[in-house]
Amino acid sequence: MDDLFAPPGNDWRPVSPALARLRRSVLGAAGVVGLVLVVVATLLWSLPVLVWLPAVVVLLALLAWGWLLIGRNAQWWAYAERDEDLYVKHGVLFRAMVVVPYGRMQYVDVQAGPLEQLFKIASVHLHTASPGTSARIPGLPADEAARLRDRLTSQGEAQAAGL
Repeated sequence: MDDLFAPPGNDWRPVSPALARLRRSVLGAAGVVGLVLVVVATLLWSLPVLVWLPAVVVLLALLAWGWLLIGRNAQWWAYAERDEDLYVKHGVLFRAMVVVPYGRMQYVDVQAGPLEQLFKIASVHLHTASPGTSARIPGLPADEAARLRDRLTSQGEAQAAGL
């Protein structure tokens, strides 16, 4: 099955580990909010232990499961640059790989929201005429995102793309 998601002759370049840290931070914040809601509900309605304890256990189990999934998912985000196209793969449970020929790219954009800026990462989006072949690479270090943006743009121009 791993051969199905391997580009011929190139190594995968992983995204930054900061992507997992960012997503785990968001998950941790959501977990804190969930625990605060359970505590507030318990205090307001004097909930018995048999009600709030299972809620806390389920919440902690979901947080632990999410923590593991985020780490595995971030490990699966990767890309490979070839002479004619770019490979992007992602997904743990549902694996996906997109191959974008440089000649089909219309434009490339880089995005970084407030949390991504805090973690010093950015996302590179490759747009084609077909939404099915557009690709996004999240969690790139800022300098790598700039390098990839410039390389993709130059490759697109060199191959007579619509950039």
